[in-house]
Amino acid sequence: MAEKPKEEVKKITLIDNTEIPVRALKLSLLRPFMVKFAELTAVSDDNEKSMDVLMDCVQIAMKQYKPELADDRDQLEELLDLPTVYKIVDAASGFNNSDASVVAGLTK
Repeated sequence: MAEKPKEEVKKITLIDNTEIPVRALKLSLLRPFMVKFAELTAVSDDNEKSMDVLMDCVQIAMKQYKPELADDRDQLEELLDLPTVYKIVDAASGFNNSDASVVAGLTK
């Protein structure tokens, strides 16, 4: 019997040095995550609104990664910097969001 391929799990370190394992979101969370992520195009010219959308995405991802942080946005914001937010969004979506062609296709 062939071995099942191992899912790619990465570790992301929060500001307090807590490491959390991350991988692509399960579909039940990926759907609302992608709906929220698609809102970025509408607010791309407003940094504060863009950050709010990204943090909404991170909160959805935290339901899988670290559920005790998912509902406490203030605490979550104390543990993150912008590069870490992007790492979480990348891991949650299962693709590198810096690939503009992929992002453009998903946000249409």
